[in-house]
Amino acid sequence: MSEYDDRDIDETDTTPDVSDGVQEQLTEGDTLERTGLKDQLDEGYSPPDRDPHIDVPTQAEEEAGLSLDELLSAEEPDVSADDPRSGLFDEEGEEVGDSRSGRLVSSDLGEYEDTEKELWGEDVGIDGAAASAEEAAVHVIDPEANEI
Repeated sequence: MSEYDDRDIDETDTTPDVSDGVQEQLTEGDTLERTGLKDQLDEGYSPPDRDPHIDVPTQAEEEAGLSLDELLSAEEPDVSADDPRSGLFDEEGEEVGDSRSGRLVSSDLGEYEDTEKELWGEDVGIDGAAASAEEAAVHVIDPEANEI
């Protein structure tokens, strides 16, 4: 048995366990950064663009001795919608309706198992809150206006 198995655990104790380190965030007054946020966790975190443990250029790249021009010529260009060879946006997008749909609900209100291959939903209007990204991407197509 280990030493942790022998000790009693008091589940009614509400004091924080500080054995793992500090249990509270530093306030703005305790740091050197002045972000103007009430909660320091609201600032977020942006990870680095690369693994910090990898040296760029690598040892093999340094030994190969490739010049910057050779490295740049090996890169593939980004695909752009403006490039006629890209194949992006070949269609004009005439199937997109002019008006956004509201909240989408299954016709059976999600009570039964789906037996169809397609997903069908009804527009039940604007919800009290903002639409989800998926719902905002759906536009209503007038079948009489667009002959598909």
